[in-house]
Amino acid sequence: MQTLRYILKRILLAVLSLFVIITLTYFLMNLMPGDPFMSEKATEANRAILIAKYGLDQPVYVQYWRYLVNLLHGDMGTSFVLQKGRAVSTIITDSFLVSMRLGVRALLIAIFFGILLGCVAGLNKDKAADSVIRVITSLGISVPGYVLAAVLMMTLSVKLNLLPVSYKQAGGSVMPIITLAMYPTCYLARLTRASILEIMNQDFLRTERARGMSEFVVVFIHALKNSLIPVITYLGPLTASILTGGFVAESVFNVPGLGRYFVSSISSRDYTMILGVTIFYSALIVLMNLVCDILYKLVDPRITLE
Repeated sequence: MQTLRYILKRILLAVLSLFVIITLTYFLMNLMPGDPFMSEKATEANRAILIAKYGLDQPVYVQYWRYLVNLLHGDMGTSFVLQKGRAVSTIITDSFLVSMRLGVRALLIAIFFGILLGCVAGLNKDKAADSVIRVITSLGISVPGYVLAAVLMMTLSVKLNLLPVSYKQAGGSVMPIITLAMYPTCYLARLTRASILEIMNQDFLRTERARGMSEFVVVFIHALKNSLIPVITYLGPLTASILTGGFVAESVFNVPGLGRYFVSSISSRDYTMILGVTIFYSALIVLMNLVCDILYKLVDPRITLE
């Protein structure tokens, strides 16, 4: 019952959070100068017709109320610019599937190699392996995504001709996946290393060793399990971020995913697309955080859900 009450409470807070996000995004978006049809090669009269057609000539509060009512019925509206007349929900679904195919692979790589490197570094403190991993992860965190994407493209595609530049060609997903996975892999490695170092000095591990347990069981069962709490905390927003597509990776490598559409919708003032992607991204973050909070209980039963 306690877990059920906690989940219901979190769901209510999630709905409230989404409402606040929608409201802030809508009114901030309307503060932007211009309209979605500024770039249209049309006369002022034709632009006025388009604005009236989509109800953008009405007061903001009227537009906002209409959008909320339609949203409650599952209608996010249609795209004004990017894919004129196409339902925003359909665009999000199609583009999210592309981002998810890349994101799942990048996420698995980040989790596996991040935790592995962190464990190796933590268990070999101040040794050669630890020093090498710390240098690599520091570089991976420091290098911006667009720089990494450009370096990969110039090296692997232009100079060595090993991989295609276009995402649509065979092997075209390798560089976007590397770009998406690099930062979270390095961050998870450093996070895991710090957690391992903190846990290894705890009294309960000395007790386990004194009871005659092997070093393997002490490290990989007790120490690693208890060191995963900070890692799980980071996995919530990380999963949402990677699954919705990296804005940089998808833009540089021309991937028709959700991240690329989000960037394009902002530059083109496609209001319904901006709102739709923001709502979807926010809902995914809230969901992933809820899943991670429940995982805390599974990893460490001592944690109470309140």
